[in-house]
This record gives sequence, C-alpha cells and structure tokens, in this order.
Amino acid sequence: MFSRILEVKHSFIRTTIPITNRSMSTIKELAFVNGKWISAKNKATFPVYNPVDGQIIGHVPEMDASDTREAIDAAHDSFQSYRKTTAKERSDLLRSWYNLLVKHSEDLATILTKENGKSLNESRAEIRYGNSFIEWYAEEARRVNGEVLQAPVRNREMLLLKQPVGVAGFITPWNFPQAMIARKAGPALAAGCTCVVKPAGDTPFTALAMAELAEKAGFPPGTINVITSSVTNSVEVGKEICSNPKVRILSFTGSTQVGKLLYKQCASTMKRLSLELGGNAPYVVFNSADLDLAVAGAMASKFRNTGQTCVSSNRFFVQEGVFEKFTEKFLERINSEIKLGDGLKEGVTNGPLINENQLQIVKDLVEDAVKKGAKLHCGGKVLENLGPLFYAPTLLTDVTKEMDIYKREIFGPVAVIHKFKSEDDALREANDVNVGLAGYFYSRDISQVFRVARKMEVGMVGVNEGLISCAEAAFGGIKESGLGREGSSHGMEEYFDIKYVCIGNVENSNFIN
Repeated sequence: MFSRILEVKHSFIRTTIPITNRSMSTIKELAFVNGKWISAKNKATFPVYNPVDGQIIGHVPEMDASDTREAIDAAHDSFQSYRKTTAKERSDLLRSWYNLLVKHSEDLATILTKENGKSLNESRAEIRYGNSFIEWYAEEARRVNGEVLQAPVRNREMLLLKQPVGVAGFITPWNFPQAMIARKAGPALAAGCTCVVKPAGDTPFTALAMAELAEKAGFPPGTINVITSSVTNSVEVGKEICSNPKVRILSFTGSTQVGKLLYKQCASTMKRLSLELGGNAPYVVFNSADLDLAVAGAMASKFRNTGQTCVSSNRFFVQEGVFEKFTEKFLERINSEIKLGDGLKEGVTNGPLINENQLQIVKDLVEDAVKKGAKLHCGGKVLENLGPLFYAPTLLTDVTKEMDIYKREIFGPVAVIHKFKSEDDALREANDVNVGLAGYFYSRDISQVFRVARKMEVGMVGVNEGLISCAEAAFGGIKESGLGREGSSHGMEEYFDIKYVCIGNVENSNFIN
C-alpha cells in the first residue's frame, strides 16, 4: 500500500490518493529486464493517469533505444538456453503462470481498471479472457509435432522440424493491456521463444504486474522482459525493436497507420510479422433476424470498453423492414442499461475514453455529422460532470457519405445506423472499406447465413453473435487489418521456423547397423 502525490495536468486537481489494497506487492514502478527490476539508464520517468479523473496512479521508467537494446540482448542470451527446454518444461512454466494469474485476477482487474478506466466487471472479463490464452498454450505446447514426409526417391528420409524463431518483440495497446500480452506471450513462450514487451504508455502497470507473476512462476531471467516508455520515446523504442536483428518476429496490435510504419521498419532485417490492425466492423441486421437477439449483440459489441475495441461494431446496416423497430429497441437499451462512471464503483458499466486525443476525435466526428444533417437520437456530448474524458453513449441515423464519420473507425461509444434494401446492398456497403477484421450479421435464413458469411470480406464473422473472441479460435483480419493469426493452434505457427531435413543414402550408410 502506498500513495502518490497527484500532479496538475490541464485542469486536474492536485491531491493524494491511495492505491487499492491488494494481495500482490505494490504496483511496480520499474521496468523488468533480465530478471531484474530496473530504472531507465537516464533515470527519467513519466506519470500514468487514471482516465476517470486525471489523477496520477504512479510513475514508470521513460526508456529509450539503449534501454531497449539491453532488453533485447537479455532476451537473445536467454533464448540460447530457453530454446533447449522441453515442451513439458515450457508447459509447466505456463501452467504455473496461469495459476498465479488466476489467483491474482482481482488484483490485476483493479490495476487494469485504474489505468484503463473500464468497469471492474469488464476488467474481470478481460483477465479471464487473457488468462485463457496462457492456459490454452500451456496445453498446446505439448501438441507441437513435426512431419515425416514421403521421399520421392529411394534411400532417403525427409523430415520437417519446428523450431522457435528466436526473440519476439511485442508492442501492445492500451485497450486490452492484459489480454493482448497474454495472447502474444502464451504462444511465443510455448514455442520456445523469449520476449520483449513494450506496453502502451497509458497502461504499463498491468504488464509489469504480469511480469512479476511470471517471475514468481519460475521463468528464467531474460525470458520475459518489459520495457516502458511514453509517447515521447515510443517511436525510437519501436524503431529499435523493428531494426534490431536479434528480434526475429514482431507482433503488434494497434492502428493500421502505425502497423504500416512498423512493417517498413522491419524490412531491413526481414523480420517475421504478426500484425493485428484496425477494424471497421459492419453489423448487418436482416429482416429475418431475431431483433431482441440482434439488439443484445449490438449492445455487447458496440459499447464494450466504451467502444474502444478493434472488433467493435462500427457501421450498423439494418434492413428497411426492421429498421424502425431495431432503432427503437437499441435506443431503449442504450438509455436504460449504460451507466457511466468510475469503474471501481458498484453498478457502473462503462468508463471514460482513454485520453484527450481520443475524446476529441469522437467529439469532432459527431459534431461534423450533426452539422451536416445526421439525426441525433441520444448522447452527442461530453459529460463533464462525471470527469474530463466521459462521452455520452450516442446513436446517429441519416448519416451520409459526405460526413467524416461515414467510413471512419470511431473507437468510441457512438453507433451509426444505416438503412438498406437488399442483401447485395448491405454486402456492397459492408465490404467497401480497406480493412477487414471482424463483421457481424443477424439472420434466421440458413441459406442466407452461409451465403453472407462467405461473402463478407473479413477475417472473423459473428453470425447471430456479438462476442466472438476466444482462445480456441483464430483471431485476425484480411486486407489492411493485418497479417497472421492469434489464438488457436494456428497462433503458435507464427513463432516457429520450419526446418527441412533430408537424410540421403540411408540404406548404403554404415550408421544404420
């Protein structure tokens, strides 16, 4: 237990707040490199704010490229021995980590809520979700096998071996600070890779708490490293991870714009890439849909984490036969079920946006749409009485292509509903974007279900379901939504090199006797 002196930022008030009591040790304000808790070489730090009220919850090291190289070197050195561990040993380590993550789930959820702002219930759900990947890959670690091939000629044996690629660099976002690390570290560690994790500057404490538990689980020094930096140094830290030849794979979750930049920076070392980038998910409701089910799915998909998820429903297309009824039911649920506030308080369902930049983006998009003729059914304003970053849940219709919001990934609590006539119309609009992460549609016509699922240009489709992510499924997109898959057995393939071994002259060799 400790307290922090809060600093004034913009109009925020100077005061002192205690960190919630937890069974874990106090929040770590140091980075974790080579099994040690360290400061930045230049001793610089930066504050981390609670988005609910702008109060500082702690400081972490402001690390730069030289600190990053130190972490990469540690991971590279550790890889030389960790790569030799057996699948059973790696499975046991992951299982131990999973058990500790489960034991301290409430502690992790509290930390997550403080630095991210989402409700405690949502944080608990994220921790369960993230933990499921560690559990899954603890089990998958022992299921990795190579192949024995049929040789095209006599006296030859041909094998395919799967070997870990090396050091894995992770750059993770603020919207799911625990789950995105777990989804990447689980398969990497199961495969025999070591890790360097760069969490978002808005949410580093969850990552550091995970590292503390990994240390307690018995992972060798250098196997898992966590470096911290704010926006000030993020560019040079990211560039070092991308350009350093000792890092053999980069896994990044974030915007398409940043993903493209990292893609370019990785070219010099021909690094393997796993990119989970922006989405602009369509949500289509056909006339045959169960409307109550469709509205429930829309609430879960649109307003989870205050709309700040890459798979959030972003563009609603509702067929004209049910448009009015769906809009009416959706509006009723928005007004009756969403309660904004401090996520640690009882009954709160949604928190603030993560920072001022995100708030301004959402605010500008809605104001532009309303100014150009969109119909505002609810919301459309900043709720300053709750805090500086709260934006009211918003529902818009009559949005046209001239409005900035029409094809923009909103990343906020704003639902935009369009009316359509035919299935072809809906698919044309749903697919008319340069990204393709997730898509959703509701229909009770079985022929339409198979037809639309195949034609929707996304990597993941939810049919009559608004929440589709799980450890067992392959998560990822097409088009400019990224490369590779996370989760499922396919998630480990990113972290293996396949080595072809050809053994010739087998029958003529003396060594077979």
